[in-house]
Amino acid sequence: MSAPSARGARLASLAVASALFMEFIDSTALSTALPALSTAFGTDPVHLKLALTSYILALAVLAPASGWIADKYGPRRVFVAAMTVFLVGSVLCGFSQTLGQMVLFRTLQGLGGALMTPVGRLIVVNSAPRERLVSAMSWFTMPALVGPLVGPPLAGFILGVASWPWIFFINVPIGLLGMLAVLRFVPDQRPPDPGPFDGRGYLLAAIAITALMGAAETVGIGLVPLSVQLVATGIALVGIAAYIVYARRKERPVLNLRLVRFDTFRASLVGGTLIRMGLGATPFLLPLMFQVGLGWSPFEAGLVTIGTGVGALACKPVAPALLKRFGFRSILIVSNLVTAVLTALPAFFRASTPIAFIVVVLVVGGFMRSVQFTALNTVAYADIPQPATSNASTLSVVTQQIGLSLGISFGGLMLHLARGSDEAPLTPERFILPFIAVGVVSMLAGPIYRRMSPDAGSTIGGRAAA
Repeated sequence: MSAPSARGARLASLAVASALFMEFIDSTALSTALPALSTAFGTDPVHLKLALTSYILALAVLAPASGWIADKYGPRRVFVAAMTVFLVGSVLCGFSQTLGQMVLFRTLQGLGGALMTPVGRLIVVNSAPRERLVSAMSWFTMPALVGPLVGPPLAGFILGVASWPWIFFINVPIGLLGMLAVLRFVPDQRPPDPGPFDGRGYLLAAIAITALMGAAETVGIGLVPLSVQLVATGIALVGIAAYIVYARRKERPVLNLRLVRFDTFRASLVGGTLIRMGLGATPFLLPLMFQVGLGWSPFEAGLVTIGTGVGALACKPVAPALLKRFGFRSILIVSNLVTAVLTALPAFFRASTPIAFIVVVLVVGGFMRSVQFTALNTVAYADIPQPATSNASTLSVVTQQIGLSLGISFGGLMLHLARGSDEAPLTPERFILPFIAVGVVSMLAGPIYRRMSPDAGSTIGGRAAA
């Protein structure tokens, strides 16, 4: 394989980003449409978090196999196939008539997304020269920045002129354009043969992940009996312990836990999981607060939440310079503190709160969160050897999706506890506990970042210690 060039890395990053664009639009638009789906399906808005977590569960369960599949069949081929599955799931979601059907077809979408995100990251990491990795990852994270910018107002517009199924149908033209970009600009890389698939390790990991996320999803809200929750929790703990013992003996485990010996990768994994709990809860809580708690229309809520996307987008051109000037460790510590505070601040939004203040909070929060994720997603690969990048990408995506799912479940649990019962109205005061709780959890990543070396990531665009 020829040496990567800066121009080739940029084109590959943009192509992958354009393909992932529909995935992020879909998730943010669906969050805005939750109240409308609640009316259409005749179910409580809090229970609709199943439509969000079912996607993440499918993604987290299949993602452990993504690295091996990409190495076996080629990243570009796998990426395009995953996009096809995602588009089919999108169309079926649009035809859903019940919450059960929505959950089923969102799971199908998740099977496609399980390969799109980690394989896309693998393409970018393998295409970029090491000294250009920050810039390449900045382009790669573009969908996560623009998605929140476009998704909410797009959903509000669609709900104003049409009906909720078009939130899913709009993915089709976006996805087809993304597939053309990938086929045109992403080289057909052929990694070395990964050897036989670790089926036993995958089964252990899948059981542990499914049980963990199932227990987190149902705890405290009365969907299943307490005995079932305890059994799921026990299965999750036993499965995690069994996989750790198994992976230590296996030369090529499906999830290579040996990579956590690298300080930068470990900090990205653990700290990123805590931060993503806040990230996962916020898109679930904010639309409910704006539309149900404050009585805004979907379009009004979508326009205001543009602020998060605007702030995130503004970060892209300045993130490499900030990391070069201050270093990964300092940027992560400061951005974590500010992000945690701004994540908790919507707890105090009321009908009398000035719109300008709400927008400023969302814009600054989006900017700082984007700075943090750009640093996290990049520093994770600072010390990872090139042959292990697919393993690192796979493990990163699995932990990221678990963090997002736990965040949605945690936010839903806190909201359920604040309400007291499903019949209680979702007044703005009910959101105080959920937002403060996810802000506190996000802040727990700070001590993890402080343990990083001052010159962490200096080889990939960060500031070297004096």
